[in-house]
Amino acid sequence: MADDATKPPPNHPADYAPPKVWEWNKENGGRFAAINRPIAGPTHDKVLPVGEHPFQLHSLGTPNGVKVTVMFEELLALGHKGAEYDAWMINIGQGDQFGSGFVDINPNSKIPALLDRSGPTPIRVFESASILLHLAEKFGAFLPTEQPKRAETLSWLMWQMGSAPYLGGGFGHFYAYAPFKIEYAIDRFAMEVKRQMDVLDRRLAESEYLGGDEYTIADMAVWPWYGLLAKGGAYESGEFLDVQSYKHVQRWTDQIGKRPAVKRGRIVNRALPERHSAADIDKALAEAEAAKAK
Repeated sequence: MADDATKPPPNHPADYAPPKVWEWNKENGGRFAAINRPIAGPTHDKVLPVGEHPFQLHSLGTPNGVKVTVMFEELLALGHKGAEYDAWMINIGQGDQFGSGFVDINPNSKIPALLDRSGPTPIRVFESASILLHLAEKFGAFLPTEQPKRAETLSWLMWQMGSAPYLGGGFGHFYAYAPFKIEYAIDRFAMEVKRQMDVLDRRLAESEYLGGDEYTIADMAVWPWYGLLAKGGAYESGEFLDVQSYKHVQRWTDQIGKRPAVKRGRIVNRALPERHSAADIDKALAEAEAAKAK
């Protein structure tokens, strides 16, 4: 008889057979048990704060949130004063995304969510690619108007939306967060993420940016996810995935990371919980530099 220490833990894949009808067992939720559930809708009443600017962003400094704050900062850098925004932090670990006010803006309870109050009727916009596209069309920036550049840019934007769930919810979950390691799951998603990196590397070998020779919303969408991965910052998996071997992705990652607006946007709703003016970011960046100098 095998020693108890060698037996797989409860609910280990070797012991699991799916029931005829799935039922929610909250105890199987692992690290995210407190926020994951099989139903939608609010769990509590909470009115969202409102600032003075035309755009009210409710988000968090995760890759999906960084896409939008970078876009706002890039628009402001171009001189679009109408792109001023208030950024409010949504703490997804504490379930802020299930507050009634947030669900009114995004019924899917995911960050980021945007309320555009620049016109006579407020417009809610949710899903990060939708927000990028909304802002690009509103300000006529970072989205080519001529073909085939426009189609190429939109194709890479949608590529990110379809691909990143395999990186985050697939590879990242099973490699870093699952309660025990499952070789099949890790191999399956590691293979897919490396395939995605090769897709990007091949494209960036022939083109300065994803949409062509111009920096666009496609780069803003892909960089927070795959730039983070390229520098080993995603799930501490850099060595495991041999990210340094993707030389063209590395070049593109470094190039975008040097942009002042990118440096500004990436700290919002993270190192800087709320953003209400350019001065907020200026102060946060100055404090960070001072801390490095010590």
